[in-house]
Amino acid sequence: MLDFWQKLDSLFESAEIVLDHPKGTYHKDWPDLYFPLDYGYLTNTKGGDGEGIDVWLGTIEPKAINAIACTVDITKRDAEIKLLIGCNDEEIAIIAEFHNGRHQSAIIIRRDH
Repeated sequence: MLDFWQKLDSLFESAEIVLDHPKGTYHKDWPDLYFPLDYGYLTNTKGGDGEGIDVWLGTIEPKAINAIACTVDITKRDAEIKLLIGCNDEEIAIIAEFHNGRHQSAIIIRRDH
């Protein structure tokens, strides 16, 4: 399992984060979809949807991956992982609530240090 986290760290450390949905904004295509935390993706990576690997950014410094969200979306008909970077317990709970709704479900896997 350690190798899994090390490989994710390698992807994270060799990419830049693009915040395309800053905290407090709404999605351009789904105006009722509110982003309670900073959300974006890693450049030069590819997630389950063919786009950059998605990331949630929390407030813990220094920024490091401390969990992942494994999601399934029946509307998009896809499954992905999203990296949780620097997220505290409250932020992880917010992310879990965000991804567990009508069309989507998620489990959170926390990193043991």
